[in-house]
Parts: sequence; C-alpha cells; structure tokens
Amino acid sequence: MTPRNRRIIRALLALSAPLLILLALIGIVSRQGIQRAQGLPALLIGSGLLVSSSLRRRRRRRVVRECLRDVQAVPPAP
Repeated sequence: MTPRNRRIIRALLALSAPLLILLALIGIVSRQGIQRAQGLPALLIGSGLLVSSSLRRRRRRRVVRECLRDVQAVPPAP
C-alpha cells in the first residue's frame, strides 16, 4: 500500500463517524412516525465513535505531555 493510499484511507476513516451521523439525521428527518426510530442506532453509534475517539486523543495527549514534563525535569548529565 502506497503512502498516498494510506492517507486517503485515513481521511475516509476520519470522516466515517460524522458521515454516519449525517446519514442517520437525514434518515430520521425523511421518515415519519415510528419509522424514525430506525435511524437512532446509526446516530448513537456515530456519536459513540466520536466521543470515544476524542477521549482517546485526550488521553494520548496527556501521556505525551507528562512524558515531556518528565524529560524536562531530568537534569542533563555532567
């Protein structure tokens, strides 16, 4: 797999959750009555994916920040 293909795949994966939410909202708006509930699973899954990715990103950033602080706190060797 070439680096260009990897970038395209990563971009599509990054857009998958927001597009799933958009598709669910379009499905909910376009249906009537009890059929609107058919769009809820996609909406919940897309929202859950966005929330979990933001939590994972926040956790990774915190770990990197702590590692940088530890490296800066260590005095240089004489």
